[in-house]
Amino acid sequence: MKKIGAEILIECLKEQGVSTVFGYPGGTVLDIYDALYRDGTINHVITSHEQGAAHAADGYARVTGRTGVVIATSGPGATNLVTGIATAFMDSVPVVAITGNVGITMLGRDSFQEIDISGITMPITKHNYIVKDVNTLADVIREAFLIANSGRKGPVLIDILKNVQVGEAEYEPAIPAAAHSKPVPASALESAAAALKKAERPLILVGGGAIASDASREVVALAEKLDAPVASTLMGLGACPASHPLFVGMIGMHGTATAAKLCMESDCILALGTRFSDRVALNRDKFAAGKTVIQIDIDDAEIDKNVPVTYSVLGDVKQALTTLLPMLQQKRRSFSKTAADYRAAEQKKNRTDELGHKVLIEAAKLAPKDTIVVTDVGQHQMWTAQYYPIERPRTFCTSGGLGTMGYGLGAAIGAAFGSGKHVILVTGDGCFNMNLNELSTAVTENLPITILLMNNRALGMVRQWQKLFYNNRFSQTDIRKKTDYVKFAESFGAKGYAIEKEADIAPVLKKALATPSPVLVDCRISNDENVLPMIRPGATYDTIITDWEEK
Repeated sequence: MKKIGAEILIECLKEQGVSTVFGYPGGTVLDIYDALYRDGTINHVITSHEQGAAHAADGYARVTGRTGVVIATSGPGATNLVTGIATAFMDSVPVVAITGNVGITMLGRDSFQEIDISGITMPITKHNYIVKDVNTLADVIREAFLIANSGRKGPVLIDILKNVQVGEAEYEPAIPAAAHSKPVPASALESAAAALKKAERPLILVGGGAIASDASREVVALAEKLDAPVASTLMGLGACPASHPLFVGMIGMHGTATAAKLCMESDCILALGTRFSDRVALNRDKFAAGKTVIQIDIDDAEIDKNVPVTYSVLGDVKQALTTLLPMLQQKRRSFSKTAADYRAAEQKKNRTDELGHKVLIEAAKLAPKDTIVVTDVGQHQMWTAQYYPIERPRTFCTSGGLGTMGYGLGAAIGAAFGSGKHVILVTGDGCFNMNLNELSTAVTENLPITILLMNNRALGMVRQWQKLFYNNRFSQTDIRKKTDYVKFAESFGAKGYAIEKEADIAPVLKKALATPSPVLVDCRISNDENVLPMIRPGATYDTIITDWEEK
């Protein structure tokens, strides 16, 4: 049957199981929006800004495991997606970004709102397209979804010219091609299995790839079979339940002291779906010196890239562990007892006397177990990783690779739509001021989002570095905005509360979490609340700072 390009796009989205899209209309996507209107089966969420829409598609994808979709017009609409696309690219999140562009006769003439968005996004997408012929549109859309979900997941951009949206072509429905991961043969795992059998002090390091492959059950089964402690990267939180006795917390610059010690003392590190970023392997040459390192990753570009490995296995984490588990025997190791002792000692010493820490600890106690937790970037992000136990995969969204301030509220909106669950957004006043316009979106959609705003009147993480390494020269990090965030929230139609002292925490959080609509809690904390432990980039784990006075 013949359809115009805009209608073919909508039909192909429905083929791919898309039920919700995020976006913002404009001149070069009017025909797409008209087709959306006439079809009426896809829920479109209009945000306050295209960047918020991109982050919403990202958050939706992270909590559902399905592809997030965002639509924007040409020119500034398209360029406003760039940070969101880059965020998804760095964290391997499947997103399809659809932009409009001027017609083919106007292309290359510096027409109004013309921009080469495919050229701009080439380094931050798995693939991108500029569609000039309506007869190729359906195939491009189907291929884009397949690419976004094949191998290492990531964003794909489709730029659709105006003439393609209105031109006619034959449309034939098609069953979506499924992205299948190939089984990992036993022969590829023999060396790894032998090394794990021999190891006396194995440490499992789990990353975001384990969540992307839905390998949480296999990770836990492996840890229990090896009797091996499990440390997580920021992106891997939730792959192993925080309450599991073998879990020792996050590893890295602001990870637990226990994870740092175990990393130094281990004789074998099994890395599952992690790329050994500079925030984890702070010193490439010394991170795993003298140890057996086994890396399982779906992307061959990540093998040996940041840390030299002894054995590598190329493949999907879930498939690899499915093959590996029967090759191993149950074995008890004293290293797990060492890990438990370290963890217990660290928890006794943990400084939880700060107001911000107490807010997060209480929120974790009061919130339902299936609550989705989203963060922006900075001190509050690390506090959340440290003090809010993540028990399940796909219940934690944060910008790990790009470190995008302003990610949080858009992602929380997408997470709320994708999960249908209550969402807690932990943000700072610096980050919140970058995306606070999206509060109007949350209110309009009446979403169950509780915003815990860690308001220290500063760019906390940068200020902390200035305090520790720049002799207290606080250059432009004491922001001192005079915004009354409670009144701000109320002016947008949300509820607003404030926490100023410990006695406020429980009653305010109970009210906030019982409210099935947007709530902002202004947590007025000190700008001297710091993130500890910490390790300076380029240092080694034996330089960990666990107390501020140790500097």
